[in-house]
Amino acid sequence: MGLDGRHALVTGGSRGIGAAIAAALAVAGARVTVLGRDRAALDAVAGGTGGRAVVADVTDAAALDVAIAEAEAGFGPIDILVNNAGSAETAKFAAADDALWERMIALNLTSVVRATRRVLPGMLARDWGRIVTVASTAGLKGYAYASAYSAAKHAVVGLTRSLALETARTDVTVNAVCPGYTDTDLVRGSVARLAERTGRPAEALVAEMVAGNPQRRLIEPEEVARTVVWLADPASGSMTGQAIAVAGGEIM
Repeated sequence: MGLDGRHALVTGGSRGIGAAIAAALAVAGARVTVLGRDRAALDAVAGGTGGRAVVADVTDAAALDVAIAEAEAGFGPIDILVNNAGSAETAKFAAADDALWERMIALNLTSVVRATRRVLPGMLARDWGRIVTVASTAGLKGYAYASAYSAAKHAVVGLTRSLALETARTDVTVNAVCPGYTDTDLVRGSVARLAERTGRPAEALVAEMVAGNPQRRLIEPEEVARTVVWLADPASGSMTGQAIAVAGGEIM
C-alpha cells in the first residue's frame, strides 16, 4: 500500500473504529501511534500493531500538544493524522443545555482543529501528508435528538473541504470518512442500555437503528478502516476534500 515507514497517529485509538484503523494502517506498513485516555487499552492495541501509545484527553489542549510531541519523539514527524476521537450524546434540542453542546463541540470539532493545526505545518514543509477525520453520516444529514453531535460533525466536514482547498496545490490531502451505525462496543452498549430501559429486544432496536441503511446491517469497523487506509495511500493523491459515506448505500 506504500505506507512503509510512514508515521500515523490515530486519536481515539484504544477501541472500536480507532483500533481497527490502527491495525489496518500497521498491516499497510505504517508505524502507528495510538492516542487516547485508557493506558491499558492503548497498550493492548499498540502491542498488537507493533506501535506506540500516548495518553491524553483530546479536549485538553496542553495535554494533546504534549502527547503529539511524545508521538513525534518516538516515530518521527506525523505523516498521517487520523482524527477519530469522538462521541455522541443524545437529547431533545430543548433539553440539550450549554454544557452538552460544549462537550460535543470540544470533543468532535475543537480537538480535530487543534490536532490538525499542530501537524499540518510539518506536512506542508515536507510536502506530503494525509489528514483523515472520522466524521459520521450525522455530518451529512440531520438526526433527531442529536443536534449538537450532528452540528459538530457537519462542521468537521466543512473544515475538511476548506482545508482541502487550501492545500490543493501540495501533496497533502484532507478527507473525511462518514460511517453509519457501526458495530462497536459503544453502539452495543447503547443498545443494551436502551433495551434495559424500554424492555424491547436488542435485535429489534438494532433493526430500527439500521432501517435507513439499505443493507439493513451495522457497518463493520474494519470496513471504515480500509477506507482510511485507501485515503492514506500515496496513490490516492487526487482524493481530497471528500466526505465518504461508509453506510451501506444510505442516501444522504
